[in-house]
Amino acid sequence: MTSAVPTTDLRARLDRARSGAASSGLDALLISPGPDLRYLTGYDAKPLERLTCLIVPASGEPTLVVPALEKPAAEAAGVEALDVELVSWQETDDPYALVAKLLPGDVRAVGVDNRMWAEKVLALRAALPGVEQRLAGDVLRELRMRKSPAEVAALREAAAAIDRVHARIEEWLRPGRTEREVGRDIYDAILAEGHVQVDFVIVGSGPNSASPHHELSDRVIEPGDPVVVDIGGTTAAGYCSDETRTYVAGGEPPEELLRYYQVLERAQQAARAQVRPGVTAESVDAAARDVITAAGYGPAFIHRTGHGIGLESHEHPYIVAGNTLRLEPGMTFSVEPGIYLEGRHGARIEDIVVVTEDGGESLNHRPRGLRVVGG
Repeated sequence: MTSAVPTTDLRARLDRARSGAASSGLDALLISPGPDLRYLTGYDAKPLERLTCLIVPASGEPTLVVPALEKPAAEAAGVEALDVELVSWQETDDPYALVAKLLPGDVRAVGVDNRMWAEKVLALRAALPGVEQRLAGDVLRELRMRKSPAEVAALREAAAAIDRVHARIEEWLRPGRTEREVGRDIYDAILAEGHVQVDFVIVGSGPNSASPHHELSDRVIEPGDPVVVDIGGTTAAGYCSDETRTYVAGGEPPEELLRYYQVLERAQQAARAQVRPGVTAESVDAAARDVITAAGYGPAFIHRTGHGIGLESHEHPYIVAGNTLRLEPGMTFSVEPGIYLEGRHGARIEDIVVVTEDGGESLNHRPRGLRVVGG
C-alpha cells in the first residue's frame, strides 16, 4: 500500500533522523517493522521472523533490507522514491551479516528500534561484535512527539470517527445485556465508523468501572450501573483514536457517583485549560490531580493524567508527575483523570488534545457529563 504521507515529508523525516543520530553519537539507526518504520518511510511492514531492517546512517543514504518475498510490498509502498536503496535477501542468506556489511565503516554505536524483537537484537549484536547498542527511540521520539499539521489532521479524523461511535452508545448499552455483548457491538461500530483496526474496547460496569483497564466480561449490566466505556482504533492513515466517557445504564446512579463525578469534570476541565506551549507535562497532571485531591479523592486517582498518541495509542509525551518536558505546538496527548472506588464504582473522562500556538484544542467533542442511556 502506498503511503498517504507526501514523499517530501518522508524525506524530511529521514533527514531529521540522520541528523538526530549524528548529534546523539550514533553511527546509524536500525529500524524494524513497527511505528518507527512507518513514520520514516510510510511502509507498514509485517513483523515477521524474517528480518526487515531500515538502516539510517548518520551520513549517507538509507538502505532497507527485506526478505525477497517482501520486496514487492516494499516497492508498492514507494520506499525507493525516498532515495532508499532496497536490498533483498534469500532464504539461505544471513540477513544480519548483510546489515553489518551495509553499515558504514568503523561503526562504534548504533540505535536499535525500541520495538525490535529480542532475538533480532541479539543476532545483530553477534553480527556486530564490539558495537554499542542503544535505543533508537531516544532519537525518534523527539521527532514523533511534534506532530505536523498533516498528522494533527489525521488525528482529528480519528477523533471524529470515535466520537461517532460514542454518539451511538445508547443503541447498545442498556440493563440486561452483558459487557461482552455491548463490547461486540462497539467493536463492529469502530470499524464501521472509519477505523481499519480496533485497538481496545473497555466496557466496565458497576464494580468493574473501578478497574481502569477492565476487560470485557459476562457480567450483566444492572439498572443504575455506572459504565466506563474507553474505546479506540487505528485509521487507514495509521493514526489512533482514544476516548472515554462514563454512562449510567437506565436507572438511578449511586449518590456518591454523582458527587465525585462533578469533581472529575472540574479536574478534566482544569487539565485541558492548563494545556499551552511552555508549560510542563507534569503541570497538566497536577492541574487535574490537585482538584481531585482537594475534594478528598486523591488516593482514588491511581494513574497518570495522560499519554501521547499518534501512530501508537500510547507514546510520548506522558502527562505524569516528574515529567518536566515543556509542551510545544503539535504535541498530542490524552487528558483522562479518573476516580475509582475499588469494589464499588468509578468514572473517567478522556479527550485527545493538541497543543496549539497559543493554547490547547480538544479533538474530541462528545458531551462530558454523566449520561443516562438505555432507560
